[in-house]
Amino acid sequence: MGNWDVVAETKTDLNLKSFRGKLTENRSLNELTWLRVGGPADYLFQPADVDDLRAFLRDLPAGVPVFPMGVGSNLIVRDGGLRAVVIRLGRGFNAINVEGNTVTAGAAALDAHVARKAADAGVDLTFLRTIPGSIGGAVRMNAGCYGSYTADVLRKVMIVTRQGEVVELTPDDLNFRYRQTDLPEGAVLIDATFEGPSGDPEELHARMEAQLKKRDETQPTKDRSAGSTFRNPAGFSSTGRADDVHDLKAWKVIDDAGMRGAVLGGAQMSAKHSNFLINTGNATAADLEGLGEEVRKKVYQTSGITLEWEIMRVGDPLTD
Repeated sequence: MGNWDVVAETKTDLNLKSFRGKLTENRSLNELTWLRVGGPADYLFQPADVDDLRAFLRDLPAGVPVFPMGVGSNLIVRDGGLRAVVIRLGRGFNAINVEGNTVTAGAAALDAHVARKAADAGVDLTFLRTIPGSIGGAVRMNAGCYGSYTADVLRKVMIVTRQGEVVELTPDDLNFRYRQTDLPEGAVLIDATFEGPSGDPEELHARMEAQLKKRDETQPTKDRSAGSTFRNPAGFSSTGRADDVHDLKAWKVIDDAGMRGAVLGGAQMSAKHSNFLINTGNATAADLEGLGEEVRKKVYQTSGITLEWEIMRVGDPLTD
C-alpha cells in the first residue's frame, strides 16, 4: 500500500448539486494526519450518510480521482498536496453493533472503540485495541498485531463503488495479504462485519490493558508518528510472544544499519523504537519521506534487505 498513483495532473472544477455533506475546496490535509504534514487536496468531501456518498460519487466526473481517507494514522501526504477529491467519513459512519459473536462497525469507527465494545459483549477482537486508526484503514491494510490479523476475523465488507452502487465484498474478493488488500479503484468502504471468538469480558479488558502498557513501554506513543514505518522483512509478524524471533524485524535491521535516532530536518527515526518515523515538531513531508528512503538505502547496503514502506505516501512533492 505504498504510493497511491495520482491520475489527474490538473484540478477539475466541480459543479455538483446532489449532495448534502460538506465539500471544501483546497483543503489542507496536514492537520488531518497524525504526522501533521501535507499540502492541500483539491477538494475534501465529508458525506452526511451513505445515500449522500452514493449520490456524490455517482455524479462526480469520471476523470476525477477519489482518495478515501480515514484518520490519517498511517499516511504521509506530500507537501504539494493531492490532485483528487478526498473522501473522509465521519459520524454517520461510526456505528458499532454487536449481535452474538458478530460485530459490524462503520468504516469511521476507531479500532480501539470496536475492540472495547466487542469486549463488553464478550467477543474477542482485542488485537484491534492497540492499532491506531479506523476500521476502514484496518481492513484496507489488513492491520494486525500479536499474531492476529483483520483477515482472520473479517466476514464481509460493504463498499460504495465509484459509480455510486452499494456492493458487498467477501474476504476472497479482498484477496488479503500481508498489509494489503484489493479494493476496487475509487471505492469507499463504509462498514465491515467481523466474527470473533467468545471470551470473558473482564479477562478481555485486562488483556487489552496489558497490551496497552507494553505498547507504551516500547513505542513512542507520545510523539507524532504514523505507527510502524516499514513492513517486517519477508512478512515476519510481531507476535508479542516471549518466544518471538527478532532477527528479521524491521527495527532490528534498521538498528544494524546504524539508523536508530537518525535525523533529517524535522524528521527522526525514534530512539525508543527505530521503526517509528516521527515529526519532532517542524518536519515537512519531504523530510519524513526522505529520511525513510535514506533508511531503506542504508539497510540495503548493510544487510541486502529492501525494506518496504508500511506507511502510505500519497500526493505530489512541492515544486518551486
